Amino acid sequence: MAKITRKPAPRKAPVPKKKAKATVARPRALAKKSLKATKPKSTKPWTPAEIHEVFSRFRKANPEPKGELEHVNPFTLLVAVVLSAQATDAGVNKATRELFKVADTPQKMLDLGEERLREYIKTIGLYRTKAKNVIALSAKVLAEFGGKVPRTRAEIESLPGAGRKTANVVLNMAFGEHTMAVDTHVFRVGNRTGLAPGKTPLEVEFGLEKVIPAEFMLHAHHWLILHGRYTCLARKPRCEVCLINDLCRWPEKTV
Repeated sequence: MAKITRKPAPRKAPVPKKKAKATVARPRALAKKSLKATKPKSTKPWTPAEIHEVFSRFRKANPEPKGELEHVNPFTLLVAVVLSAQATDAGVNKATRELFKVADTPQKMLDLGEERLREYIKTIGLYRTKAKNVIALSAKVLAEFGGKVPRTRAEIESLPGAGRKTANVVLNMAFGEHTMAVDTHVFRVGNRTGLAPGKTPLEVEFGLEKVIPAEFMLHAHHWLILHGRYTCLARKPRCEVCLINDLCRWPEKTV
């Protein structure tokens, strides 16, 4: 009998790697496209008339807003602002009420000395570093500025412990300059309301200075700070009592 030989079945050609990658990549590409499509659009910019209305309401409700840091002169204001970094105004005031009774000038602060100063401000966070800065800035104010707080931003920022926000507060409150000090409250209000969105305090500062009319700039940063501190709260904003809830651009407002 003749021997039967069978040919082996032909193997299937392997799927090219490029096709395999293309098959896997396709769903991811679609997913990205879908996410991009659902990304919320930016809020509608405020009109000049709306911004004027906002600050007109703030002015009517509080014509002469005051900063909550207690002080008796430009020097004690400067010291209070330096001490307020990462601390509450109430906590700073509690410490400085007694401090400023004995040291309300650069010379008196130097005479007090760093060790005794620490005893006055030990209830404030980072008090050791702050005491060192206050003594150093007092010495510099005496040596370079004749014992008086300088009146330019660059000069104030050159003082130990003082940054841009400190300079803006002092220039505004002590010397009546139209500056915008951006703390956590102003930063939140600027972004949440859409008045001046920005990723950094400097962006928010420039944004607010650009849109706020000059007639409101003297008190603008106080109105915004107070609004953020007592109404536009970080966790539970009080939208129901907000003076500008009808104009606010925040998509999650509760009214």
